Amino acid sequence: MDFTDLAVPAVRQLVPYIPGKPISELEREMGLSSIVKLASNENPLGPSPRALAAVSAVCGDLHLYPDGGGFSLKAALSKHLSVDAERITLGNGSNDVLDILARTFLGEGVSAVFSEYAFAVYSIITQAVGAKAYIAKAHDGSHGPRYGHDLEAFLSAIQKDTRVVFIANPNNPTGTFLTRSQLASFLKDVPQHIIVVIDEAYFEYVEDPDYPNALDWIEAYPNLVVSRTFSKAYGLAGLRVGYTVSHPQIAALMNRVRQPFNVNTLALVAAEASLSDETHLDNTVTLNRLGLKAVSEALLARGFDVIPSVGNFVSFDLGVPSGPIYSALLHAGVIVRPIGNYGLPHHLRVSLGIPDENQLFLEALDQVMPR
Repeated sequence: MDFTDLAVPAVRQLVPYIPGKPISELEREMGLSSIVKLASNENPLGPSPRALAAVSAVCGDLHLYPDGGGFSLKAALSKHLSVDAERITLGNGSNDVLDILARTFLGEGVSAVFSEYAFAVYSIITQAVGAKAYIAKAHDGSHGPRYGHDLEAFLSAIQKDTRVVFIANPNNPTGTFLTRSQLASFLKDVPQHIIVVIDEAYFEYVEDPDYPNALDWIEAYPNLVVSRTFSKAYGLAGLRVGYTVSHPQIAALMNRVRQPFNVNTLALVAAEASLSDETHLDNTVTLNRLGLKAVSEALLARGFDVIPSVGNFVSFDLGVPSGPIYSALLHAGVIVRPIGNYGLPHHLRVSLGIPDENQLFLEALDQVMPR
């Protein structure tokens, strides 16, 4: 019996998300002992020491269910963000809250809009619930940053049945971002019955003065949802905790769909402790700033076409299919990310590590590139 026949039609055609290769997998496959992973936009400094201490303190309580409402973390986020706690929905990473949004507002007979080269999860969650996706072409470089979101194309892509628009700012895997004036104008133009999701997974890294904080508009636009995560700058990718801020009614609807105890005890206490450690976050941002400049300049000096990034990663055009170069880097013990599945078959995305890791990547790249 082919169980595929039993699956709902949308799932039969679904292509699963492909994560960055884990270090343990490369160790098993190639027997390497010295490996640098720069594939998944993780924080090379790891979690805050306060987060580690908070996790250690609750390990004796793991026989108890977590607080299903996440009261303490919500209270901390409410104070940190200056928003009412009733606007916050917690998730098992920001992927989880994005999926909850899709299951709450999308389905057969309605559609979502997102950009070309946008985060792969938008497509997956839209298709999984049977909704239709409309793709807004990205900028070609003639009237906006190449590969960046074209908001005029977004507005043109919106249909009568559109219920959700997904915007990553900054975008993964390109690292491009929309300015304050661009997003403000867009929010004014989008019909109020359409949910606009601004995905700010890399918010803490961006230092450009023209980069907006979408939470500034949360009162003015009831249809606005802002998502963030503790997986990136806060270094908690292994614990999986993220959240959205929205109109209280949207949050209440999402909580009808949210699974009980979707955020575990360790994640709840680690996230709360991380919010109080400004020094660790400052060190993370400083390290990223220096690494972003150094790696971008090094790639440009080698003649690669680099997409200017404000995140904790850089994507660049090899000028040749990326698959063989990616494989050769693996054999050299360096894990990066090919992004052909995003429609960029000649590009690699490299996360920024500590200086020694960045240098090892550049040296390995020099060794494996065709001469």
